[in-house]
Amino acid sequence: MAIDLVVAQFIQTEAHFNNRTACSPPATMTGTIAWLQGITLVWMLVECGVSLYGAVTAHSSALLAFGADSFVELLSATVVLLALVPSFPLTKDRAARLAGVLLFVLAGIVALVTVLSLLYRVKPETSCNGIAITFAALIVMPILAWAKRRTAQRTNNRALAADAVQSATCAYLALITLAGLAINAVWHISWVDSAAALLALPILIVEGRRALHGESCGCC
Repeated sequence: MAIDLVVAQFIQTEAHFNNRTACSPPATMTGTIAWLQGITLVWMLVECGVSLYGAVTAHSSALLAFGADSFVELLSATVVLLALVPSFPLTKDRAARLAGVLLFVLAGIVALVTVLSLLYRVKPETSCNGIAITFAALIVMPILAWAKRRTAQRTNNRALAADAVQSATCAYLALITLAGLAINAVWHISWVDSAAALLALPILIVEGRRALHGESCGCC
């Protein structure tokens, strides 16, 4: 009987240790997550700055929508990175609500600017910087999304998995924006830029709703 109790206690202790090991990613995986989010932060700073600058200088609603999504992706990556710091006071739920509200606000701004551009027949200029950054995003973001998804599966990190979805969405939005910018640059069809911005609006709204529910942005 005593031997049985000792064996049972040993099995229970081993199971408890295995559970803790499974729930706590090794230091190498934590370093990988920090490395991925660090790259994302640097890239999103560049992407957001270039796209918003292009939106202002070229009067492009499509670049404004792309820059808005880039800004929220920047917040998403920041929250996932800060989640590695146990003492940081910002909760993931609060960050998710903040990201969701910002997406709705930015979607409203994009809609207003797009409608005004159509009403006043504002002709967006060719933005070489915008074309370059959206083309680069089509290469960078799918790679980051794949790396984040793979690391999230290894570490069972839901926040990183959700951030991978955000990165993939950014790539899709880059494709829409690039198409609008390229068509306007080649054929000078001004309304295509506004059409690209309007196509981006449902993406921003859906992402905002998911962020409020802690599903899509890296705050879940």
